[in-house]
Amino acid sequence: MASLKKSPPRTKLKPAEQARVAELFDRFEAAESDPRTELGYASPYELVVAVALSAQATDVSVNKATERLFKVADTPQKMLALGEAGLKPFISSIGLYNMKAKNVIRMAQILIDQHGGEVPMDRAQLQALPGVGRKTASVVLNELRIEPAIAVDTHVFRVSHRLGLSCGKTPDKVEADLMALVPQPYLTRAHHWLILHGRYVCVARRPKCEECPVADLCPSRHLFVAA
Repeated sequence: MASLKKSPPRTKLKPAEQARVAELFDRFEAAESDPRTELGYASPYELVVAVALSAQATDVSVNKATERLFKVADTPQKMLALGEAGLKPFISSIGLYNMKAKNVIRMAQILIDQHGGEVPMDRAQLQALPGVGRKTASVVLNELRIEPAIAVDTHVFRVSHRLGLSCGKTPDKVEADLMALVPQPYLTRAHHWLILHGRYVCVARRPKCEECPVADLCPSRHLFVAA
């Protein structure tokens, strides 16, 4: 079994900045102690399929599709029996559905042939599945509390920059920065806090600073709030 990628060394922050970062996540925890994905799922298999389908699509659109899909195909065996042609009508409202249908069926075959129909809880084996890249594997492992991971999408990227948690120019660099500075007890939940904060409060065009629980700790607030 391949070893899991080690987290980078913990960043040495100045005391004041360390306190600010800790307070940010203390407040996120106070607002929601157990944040979870908004994708609907009832098993690791449903989760990995839902996350794979969510690439370049909204959780809302995926949930509408999987609500019907998982009633008829909630295991690799049932998904394989459904087949690519049978799967497409369920997910045709989701972007890139042709390629995603092909990947989901190939994934089902591999899970049956190589993993006894179970989703492997190992990063290397997860990422070897069709349609499952590093970000999808991170979401799955983190959501199931298997491995602390932070998948950096557009929301996490934006919020991390605005909150002064990273100035990285790529998702990989932002991920490394977050893994190094988020307080250890919060690592399995930070991804969800940041993505939900970006989705509903720190939105792209006009962040809702008046509703933000960490506005007074945000170095970017002056850019959006009139003096």
